[in-house]
Amino acid sequence: MTKRTPNTQLRNLVAESGLTYAALAKEVRAVAAECGVPLRTNKSTIEHWISGAVPAADTGRYLAVALSRQLGRLLTLHDLGLAPENEEDELGLSLGEDPLDVLLPMWRHELNRRSFLTTSAYSVAAAGLPLSYVREIADRTAAARTGQTIGMAEVAAVRDMVRIFSEMDERHGGQHGRSALVQYLRDDVASLCRGRFHSEEIRQQMLSAASRGVHLLGWKSYDAGQQGLAQRYYLQSYALAVESGIPGHDGFVMRTMAMQGLKLQRPEHCQALAETGLDRAKGKVDTQTEALFRVVHAHTLAKSRQRHAAVAEAERARSLLAADRGDEVPFWALSWGPPAASVYSRSAKVYETLGERSTAAEQYARAAASRPSGYARIVALDLVASAEMQLKGGGIEQACATWNRAMDHMDGVRSVRTRKAVNRMRSDLARFRSRGVRCAAELEERAVEFLAAA
Repeated sequence: MTKRTPNTQLRNLVAESGLTYAALAKEVRAVAAECGVPLRTNKSTIEHWISGAVPAADTGRYLAVALSRQLGRLLTLHDLGLAPENEEDELGLSLGEDPLDVLLPMWRHELNRRSFLTTSAYSVAAAGLPLSYVREIADRTAAARTGQTIGMAEVAAVRDMVRIFSEMDERHGGQHGRSALVQYLRDDVASLCRGRFHSEEIRQQMLSAASRGVHLLGWKSYDAGQQGLAQRYYLQSYALAVESGIPGHDGFVMRTMAMQGLKLQRPEHCQALAETGLDRAKGKVDTQTEALFRVVHAHTLAKSRQRHAAVAEAERARSLLAADRGDEVPFWALSWGPPAASVYSRSAKVYETLGERSTAAEQYARAAASRPSGYARIVALDLVASAEMQLKGGGIEQACATWNRAMDHMDGVRSVRTRKAVNRMRSDLARFRSRGVRCAAELEERAVEFLAAA
């Protein structure tokens, strides 16, 4: 029988973390759950790993993330003594001189169906990178590599293609067209970004358009429940936005990263990201776009229990919408469609966090009504959130009616989030079905049919 060599690197890191083996096992299970993987890791499992056993499948990555969160620095499988040094573990989790040098191998791995990216977990350490990312963006000395001269026609073409992919995403869910988007960004947009430009302004606009495309890829990953991969794309979208120099665009990606952290219950950097993003944009963008920044800031304030400040900031966001003079909204700020709908939806989350369910339900419904007809997925999710608030307020019949409206929009949508919403609905309504409430029973039948077809 082969004798195992104790893993002293892992033992020392666990000791440094201050976690008991049982507590660490709980954290590993939590990270895995974020990635949609149920684990039974327990105290004995941790003991086996420290004695030299190697975690199966992706469990080692979940362990690395759990310890990274506890110690406040990024750890890899190599750091834990579980694998040889491998640059792939950190791919996308840093901000280098040229984001395309990071994105190209990421896209290669995506198209080759490499699982280490899609199963990666959210990193708290990486979430703080934009806050400390301070450097001068030098002009690209390699801008003439392709010999192609890029003008605004090419920028417009990239924007049009990204818009088409975005509309497809909203209508059919994040799993539609993902590989095609990766190929388009890799084969077309990357080479355009490294072309020769007619002017510096055109170069900036092209990098900004590329950032929006990578941002959409992050959103598709988010919709698929691949939070670690989404975060890596958001970081590289941020790097492209910084390099573009377009006022407010880098702050908008920071805003997105704050939203992701809030969703995952990882608040460590969210308020700082939202505040910094707002500072990068205010006074430099139109009123509708500034409202988008302020309402996310309001949500972070609500999460940190600053009730009065959160309500005041949410009201300020809605006042900015009312004060709109018809100024053009930047291309990158239209990632989720009309700003007003996004402001109402995020305002609802502020009031939900503050326990004001009735107001939250009204704002979610207002958001759904404000979106274009093609935005099937997000309309459905807004209505689901409204129904959940109505149910918590005691309105079972009203909630069922709203859930039915939500499901009307789900046909043809391939989205992990919509499936989760339907499963959550079934759980919420279980006690009402057992009491013989008719609308709950009818929704159950509809849910079963939807999940079987999805």
